[in-house]
Amino acid sequence: MADIDEDELLADLGLEVTPLKIASRTPREERIIAGFEDILRFHQAHGRAPLHGEGRDIFERLYAVRLDQLRKLPEAQTLLALMDAPGLLSGAVATPTDVDDLDEDALLAELGIDVEPADRNDITVLRHVRSSAEKRAAEAIADRTPCADFDKFQPLFEQVERELKAGVRITLRFGRDTSIASGNYFIVGGQLAYVAEVGETITAPNGESDARLRVIYANGTESNLLRRSLQRALYKDDTGRRLTDPDMGPLFGDTPEPDDIETGTIYVLRSLSSHPFVAEHRELIHKIGVTGGKVETRIAGAEKDATYLLADVEVVATYKLHNLNRTKLENIFHRLFCAAQLDLTIEDRFGHPVKPREWFLVPLQVIDEAVQRIRDGSITEAVYDPKMARLVERVQNSVDLF
Repeated sequence: MADIDEDELLADLGLEVTPLKIASRTPREERIIAGFEDILRFHQAHGRAPLHGEGRDIFERLYAVRLDQLRKLPEAQTLLALMDAPGLLSGAVATPTDVDDLDEDALLAELGIDVEPADRNDITVLRHVRSSAEKRAAEAIADRTPCADFDKFQPLFEQVERELKAGVRITLRFGRDTSIASGNYFIVGGQLAYVAEVGETITAPNGESDARLRVIYANGTESNLLRRSLQRALYKDDTGRRLTDPDMGPLFGDTPEPDDIETGTIYVLRSLSSHPFVAEHRELIHKIGVTGGKVETRIAGAEKDATYLLADVEVVATYKLHNLNRTKLENIFHRLFCAAQLDLTIEDRFGHPVKPREWFLVPLQVIDEAVQRIRDGSITEAVYDPKMARLVERVQNSVDLF
């Protein structure tokens, strides 16, 4: 008998062959698999499972949350068993406290899931998973190497930290201005970062322009990520910040710039107290404070408040604040003039001894000079000499007040 295959033999016997249907996966199963594939790629690139933690890359934290949810999902154990060669699903579920505190919508957003109203009760539906190319570009944030010439950049970081403490620079939420240029400073993933170089403009696969950066971090590492990768990391990081430049205009002044945000007023007061010491040195004793409201409201009822020496006060100078942290700026004045703080104890209305703060033996013109030096950034190089009653340049080995 001539060799015939099985199908032909069945046909000769008059039997109809019905092809077996290959079971197909549901859209839900496909999304679960796609989400787990991202976690496997992370494991292959880093040799470990993704971990939680504020100092880690935003996408690693997202993968960690997703892995925790998959570990809790019974059907995932069966569906992903053949894929899970590293044994990621068998690890202990380590859901951090911040994930427990998330409400349902926030958790879905953390997982990268865009859920229709009918699916809102199912937090395991993984939708709109980012492409592998986008993931690899974003994960480049975490690929840092030691900076061989960090000694050139360390003084820059030290200077920036002094400027931040002195209020010469401030931090702004990344998003309103998404530009990135050479010389810019940012806070990303909890690290201070400096853009040392911007390479030639290239065209990304989606047709948009991009460039390779050299970014130096304050911990002595560097990376050569793409500009758009850094933008995405800053935008998605709740703590991502841009540091303003010292030459972005006055820190505060009488006329705000169009983009400025008024945050308060520095006020300088003079006491009308009849206390012998205050009366003798009235032209020298000043209270320096900062308020987010009206100065008039702040000093209302001063004669009943020991903070104001239980006497009326007069406002001798005010300065508007724009784009500044009021508390930090107030601290700058207090540290600058701490050596001249008024040492005076008075009794309040109930006979209790009170030692008022924020009063200083400093001439008004010196306070005005301090304001001007905050404006031009030179306040970090000045200290107040109470014997000479003026600001002087700091010596090299003096204590850093800022």
